Amino acid sequence: MTNWNAALREAAVSGSLASLFSAAVLAAAGAREARSAAAPMNATSQWLWGQREALQADRADRRHTLSGYLIHHVAASFWAVLHARALANRPEAEQPLPALAAAAATGAVAAFVDLKLTPERFTPGFQHRVGTRSLVAAYACFALGLALGSVAVRRARRG
Repeated sequence: MTNWNAALREAAVSGSLASLFSAAVLAAAGAREARSAAAPMNATSQWLWGQREALQADRADRRHTLSGYLIHHVAASFWAVLHARALANRPEAEQPLPALAAAAATGAVAAFVDLKLTPERFTPGFQHRVGTRSLVAAYACFALGLALGSVAVRRARRG
């Protein structure tokens, strides 16, 4: 199996966990801060529907919530591929602490790129619906998902 194939398999698991964990934190934060669990994920649909519409959407629906989650999942998968590929030849990444450290670095880079370098229309959008603490928690849980997924896949591959 090539390094790319292994990285893609690892990223499928770690990206899915990162996406689910961060989406759960965003939903909880949205319920608390925006009075809508769907609002942060709806905001991500700005990629398709523009900010005016997406940032106003509070109810869960297919147009905003489903498309927002799909965009979020694809973005998490993108970062997961880069993360897995960067760790391809690093056997220590099979251990929880090194995996978590690498995932924290990936999460920090993702947050910086997402929130500071990306044109506004293509930012996650959820930063407009939740506060800084919630963003930090979401990216931390994103990193946790990357780490758990990577460790699980690497251990399964070895075993």
